[in-house]
Amino acid sequence: MNPMRRLSIVLIFAALALGPLGASADDHDARPIVVAQNNGKTLSEAVEQVRRQTGGRILSAETKVSGGREVHHIKVLTKDGKVKTHKVQGRKRGG
Repeated sequence: MNPMRRLSIVLIFAALALGPLGASADDHDARPIVVAQNNGKTLSEAVEQVRRQTGGRILSAETKVSGGREVHHIKVLTKDGKVKTHKVQGRKRGG
């Protein structure tokens, strides 16, 4: 397994285990990037999608609920050294 994939898997499990405690309160990017989706994704699907699209290093990933829907917040260290936060629409919550 390549090191980047192993790191992604470790970060996904750490984010799931720690929940909101695994996220940093300070954002280096004032305007998050929203990745539009027709159907909701799981956190691991969202992390893999952002990793593929950006080619960057995943720093953290967490799920928040907004308006009855999950929103995955994924921080990425880009190749040019900037930290960007991507938001990916998750699944509906409740009923």
